[in-house]
This record gives sequence, structure tokens and C-alpha cells, in this order.
Amino acid sequence: MDTNTRGFRQSQAFLHTWSGLLLGWILFLVFVAGTIAFWREGMNRWMRPELARVEQPMQVLAGAQRFLQSKAPDAKSWFITMPSARTPGAQLFWQPQVKKGEPRRRGGRRDNQALIGADGAPAHARETRGGEFFYRFHFDLHYMPVIWARWLVGFATMMMLVAILSGLVTHKKIFRDFFTLRRSKGQRSWLDGHNATAVLALPFHLMITYTGLVTLMAMLMPWAVVANYSDEARIFDALFPQAQAVERTGRAAPLADLRIVVQDAQRRFGAPAGFIEVSDPGDAAARITVSQSSASMLSSRTPRLTYDGVSGRLVWRSPAPGGAAVTAGAMIGLHAGRFADDGLRWIYFLCGVAGSAMVASGLVLWTVKRREKLPDPARPYFGFRVVERLNVAVIAGFPLGIACLLWANRLLPAGMRGRAEWEVHALFIAWAAAGLVALACRPKAAWPALFGITGALLAAIPVYNVAATERGLPAWLAAGDWMLAAIDLALAAFGLFAGTIAVRVARFRPELRKSRARRVVPAPATPILEPAE
Repeated sequence: MDTNTRGFRQSQAFLHTWSGLLLGWILFLVFVAGTIAFWREGMNRWMRPELARVEQPMQVLAGAQRFLQSKAPDAKSWFITMPSARTPGAQLFWQPQVKKGEPRRRGGRRDNQALIGADGAPAHARETRGGEFFYRFHFDLHYMPVIWARWLVGFATMMMLVAILSGLVTHKKIFRDFFTLRRSKGQRSWLDGHNATAVLALPFHLMITYTGLVTLMAMLMPWAVVANYSDEARIFDALFPQAQAVERTGRAAPLADLRIVVQDAQRRFGAPAGFIEVSDPGDAAARITVSQSSASMLSSRTPRLTYDGVSGRLVWRSPAPGGAAVTAGAMIGLHAGRFADDGLRWIYFLCGVAGSAMVASGLVLWTVKRREKLPDPARPYFGFRVVERLNVAVIAGFPLGIACLLWANRLLPAGMRGRAEWEVHALFIAWAAAGLVALACRPKAAWPALFGITGALLAAIPVYNVAATERGLPAWLAAGDWMLAAIDLALAAFGLFAGTIAVRVARFRPELRKSRARRVVPAPATPILEPAE
């Protein structure tokens, strides 16, 4: 290899190492939460075990219309998510009429939301964020302004793309190494595992990273919009065209049966409906807009139809989108994976697990490689100790927090005020406690302790579901509810995996290495995490 090529590879190795390290902990959080979010509909149901599976969507839709007509007959608009077997029911939102002189409400509110269950009646279930928390957390984080979080996640995603591309350059034998997995070989085992998880799902890693940047493109690179559109409303109208607005008349008129309108829309789409918006319900100028389900096509920007709210007559259909809109919609659709059936969704999920393992193994590998190069591995410098303990706090602490969130979902009183928020608080309280353990204890003790607790908590949840609730794995299997059964099985599997890691780390004894001067180097204070057999 000539000098120029060697120098280029070395520069890419430096870039790969530091682009992956500096924001690697945020990337780990994003990967783990995003991976769980591929099953957010299932998590929405699993975290409300009181609710039955939707068998007759039109019955639920009829119940939603009855509820809104009695609860918010004079609202400015209604919003209804179409129920399906994947969802816990029909989620409803309504926007009250703006009254003269009344200040505009800011922030979220709970008094304009409801959930209609499988029987068509308002559902009385525990308050929870469900899978929506993981979906929002993977790009909005938590406890910080959304715009700051998205910039931080966007920058971390760019660093991820740099790390992937530079890793392809610097690992000249990466494809050969993919077929080599040496166990119980310390640093070599971690490098083999890192290479294997990277190459196995390489197309997915490139796709999910690039399309993740596309979802934030208007924020990260707004210059094209600024150069071509002086008014923000114009770009919105170009990307999301709507039927011409109609002024409220003040004359009462009965709203058309939403079931008939949706059935007509589904016939025209040739696909299921996903979302319904009703403007000025109960007025002669009412309009009903039906959007095609994003689960039925690759693009996230689905066609829409608008109907007269009284007669049910079609008055508008969305125009065919341009090439740029189709491309952007397809990129966002690829990233979210809403179009995927169960088989492809499992592929997304498993590739996300591989991505999480790739980031985690890369972070651990940084400390393993550098400890061997220290003058005194038993007394590393301050920066090394910081990275080492951050690895423990994030890689072992965040999964522990997730396990505590799931237990909070099961154990907190159903009528507790702010229950959904306290589920999330439980995650961060447990995570903070794990961080304190990582700071106070030697990594050799902290790794197995945190992974062991996480494994026990995750594996115990399916047992609790059977013993303390009316539902659980046997009931879900008997009912053919494979989505909820798969979640319990996955929790048991990840619990077993975390427990295995804890045992392997606790039993690991590093080999003594000799320096070039035949001097025995003291055994490292931190165990080299061994991959589970």
C-alpha cells in the first residue's frame, strides 16, 4: 500500500473514531428509542391492557361520531384517527370555536381528547404515553426545548453518517471480518462484533441515517425554501394542498354519516383510510376530509379527498404531487416504516437492534483499545474515566430506565393524576440512579449490577402480566393477538440477553499482558465486556 493511501485510511480512522465517540451516547438513545418506535402501535395497545382488539373499525367510527356530536357539537374541527387491529381504538381530538376576546391557549391540553374503544364507547383505560413516547423521544428527546433537541439529534445523525462512510474506508477487510467472530478474545471479539453488526445491516444503517436527515431537512438546510418562498404559507400550500376554505354559515345542518363517506373514500383510494378531519361540524358549510392510510403506501404524503359535510358529495381531491414532494415523502416513509407489513417490520426492528449494538460496541471498543495503550492501565487519566463511566451510565442505564417505565405502566394507580408523565419520570429517575451507580462504583461492578437488574425486570414483566392481570401471553396466544404476544416474548428474550451479559461480565477475568520489555502490565480495572454465547 502506498504512503498516500495509508495516510488517507489513517485520517478516515481518526474521523471514524471521533465522529462516533463525541455524540455516540445520543446516537445510542436515538437508535434504541427509534427501534422500539417501529412497534409504537403495538406498544400503545400493550400499555393499555384493559382494551380489547379492534375487530370492527366501522363500529368504532360510528361510536366516535356519536361521542363527538354529544361532546363537541359546535367545535371548530374534529380529528379522528381511523381504528384498525393495530391500534387501541379511534383517537379523537377536537378544536373548540375561538371566542371573541378569549386569549389563545398555549401548550398541550387534555380536555379535548378521547379514545373510543373496540365496542364503540369511550374507553376507560389507564393514562399513558404508550409507544408515542419512544417515537417522540427519538427525535425530540425530553425535558428540553424541541428545537434544541432536533438540532442536537440532527447534528448527531450527521456524525453518524460520517462515521458509517469513514468506517467503510478505514476497515479495508470489513467484509472478510464479517464472517469471522472470535469469542472470548477480548478486544478482538469486540471488534468482530462491531464489524458484524455494522456490515450485517449496512444498507439499513445508511438508509435510516440519511432519511433521518431528510425528515429534518427544512430545519437543517432552509436556504432552498427561503430562496424560493417569501411566505411560509405558500410553501405549506405547495407541499400540503387543501380544499378551499368555506366560511361558517351559522345555519345548523346534520352531518353526513362518516362511515358512508369513509367507505366511498376507501373505494376511490383502493386502500384503507387513515385520518379524518371534520371542519365546522353541525353547520351547513361543514367539510369532511379523508386521508389515505400511510400504512398502505411508501410515501408519507398520502392522497386526500374532501366531501361536503351535509350531502356527503365529493367536492375536492388532492392533486398529484410533484417529483420533489414524492421523493421527500418516500424518504420519510422509508424512515418511519409505516408501510411495512409485520414481516418487514421485524426486519426493521432487528436491524435497529443491530444498529444499537453497533453504537454500543463502538463506544466500549474505544475504551478497551485505549486502556491497553495507557502507560499505567490501572490508573487512567480523567478523560478516559469520564468516557468509561458515561458508557456504563448510557449503555446499561438507559435500558434499565426503559424497564422501569414499563413497570410504572403496570404498577402506578390507574386514577393517578399525571399518570402518563410519571411513567416517563420513572424512566429518568431510574436512569439517574444508574448514572450515580456508574459514577460511584468501579465499572467492573457497575456493568453486571445494572445489566442484571435490567434483565430481571424485563423477564419478570410477562410473568406479572399472567399473574396479576386478566391478560397475558397465554390469553393473547389463545386469541391470536400475535402483536401483544410478540411484545411479551421480546421482553423475555431481552431480559435473558441482559442477564447473560451480566453473568459473562461478572465472570470475565482479563489475561495479563506483557509489555515489549517483558514487564507485566497490571490487570485493567474495567472488564472487557464479552459477547454472550
